[in-house]
Amino acid sequence: MNLIVIDADQGTQKISRHIYGHFAEHLGRCIYEGLWVGEDSPIPNTRGIRNDVVEALKKLRMPNLRWPGGCFADTYHWKDGIGPREGRPDMVNIHWGGTTENNHFGTHEFFDLCSMLETEPYICGNVGSGTVREMAEWLEYITMAGSSPMQRLRESNGRTEPWDIKYWAVGNENWGCGGNMAPLQYAYEFRRYQTYCRHFGGKQLYKIACGQLDDWNEVLMREAGRFMDGLSVHYYTFMQDWDHKGAATGFPQAEWYSTLKSALGIEDFINRTASIMDRYDPAKRVGMIIDEWGTWHKVEPGTNPGFLYQQNTIRDAVVAGLSFDIFNRHADRVHMANIAQTVNVLQAMILTEGPKMVLTPTYHVFDMYKVHQDATHLPLYLQSERIEEAGLSIPKLSASASRDSGGKLHLSLCNLSATDKASVEVELRGTAGPKSAEGRLLAAPKTDSHNDFAHPSEVAPRPYEARIEGGRVLAELPPMSVAVVELEP
Repeated sequence: MNLIVIDADQGTQKISRHIYGHFAEHLGRCIYEGLWVGEDSPIPNTRGIRNDVVEALKKLRMPNLRWPGGCFADTYHWKDGIGPREGRPDMVNIHWGGTTENNHFGTHEFFDLCSMLETEPYICGNVGSGTVREMAEWLEYITMAGSSPMQRLRESNGRTEPWDIKYWAVGNENWGCGGNMAPLQYAYEFRRYQTYCRHFGGKQLYKIACGQLDDWNEVLMREAGRFMDGLSVHYYTFMQDWDHKGAATGFPQAEWYSTLKSALGIEDFINRTASIMDRYDPAKRVGMIIDEWGTWHKVEPGTNPGFLYQQNTIRDAVVAGLSFDIFNRHADRVHMANIAQTVNVLQAMILTEGPKMVLTPTYHVFDMYKVHQDATHLPLYLQSERIEEAGLSIPKLSASASRDSGGKLHLSLCNLSATDKASVEVELRGTAGPKSAEGRLLAAPKTDSHNDFAHPSEVAPRPYEARIEGGRVLAELPPMSVAVVELEP
């Protein structure tokens, strides 16, 4: 038996809605074809942006969208992406496939997309191949209301009113694709760049520095911690390691467990990063920004290897659920997280093929878990059985709980076993026993069950209800499943 005890009358830490954020890079078919098709496309669109994708993403209550990268950000020169589209210069995407892009999706189009999605923009500025002036002028172009050179340039391009933005990253992976910098070098560059990053509307920017692993983060927090509001770190889930990625489908059962073992490792990564941040920021003013996370499998056969297009299965859904449970537990330090990526790349919400669109199992987890956004995290005790398989040992269950602003309690559960159901007993302390426990369940018959254009609903949520006996909740979870239930006291 697995046991969960929820302290329903406790909990003070809010789970930031930004933990449920998204990432859209100029990579493969994420932007072009996935989000942007152009105004002349036969695919239904609004000002060039796909209507079907926007409609689907709005249902997730997306809190933010990170753009334009990723590695792409440190090769992106924003002035190439403004003005009449027919006059914008082409550019070569050197990081992702070597393709030539026409820059038709730029600043104006990005803010238009964010407006349609009712989400906050999160921009990553160019440090690797850019200049301080370039970054400063971009912010002036975006936020300046009074007369200035960049305001007049924006107005000449059809936008009179400034946009609003809060989240601003100074570079991406500057230890690697963003310039191969040494930690002290980047710390000084961040200090210099952020000095000139300002919101010309008088609001406060949330400035995010590029973190990495322990040694880099130690130097950065020591030398530049007082100048930053957030520290960006990345964590990807692999079947084994970077050089031994497994297939997204058709994998042996052992790879189910090795992938989940890797996904669970994000908690140790968060703890290690937090311990460094705590030494220099004991008040936890600086937020941990996990702005790239998710599974990274081999690309689908026959696709461009630089486009990182992979299928999305129930395994990816379980990875998403247990990752959110971990983020929720660390809401005191984790301020934002961004799945990589939104459409057609890595662990995507949506896959498209011409006019066709399909929602992935990961999309459904985001939809189910959105009840945790801005809710109060409730501490819980979890006694879980263990899975011993393929030389690995992992817990059978993952869980997190929250109370929303209306007083509703929500419990999310993941059964990590590929073969066995999980029986769970849930006790609420500090409140009356629940009258009902209803919600939704995502499960599938095979470890690589997925949705494709011929079978778009192979993996989809269904109504779920747990039993109430003696004031306790008794839940039965099928193998390979994710559930979110509302506990009504």
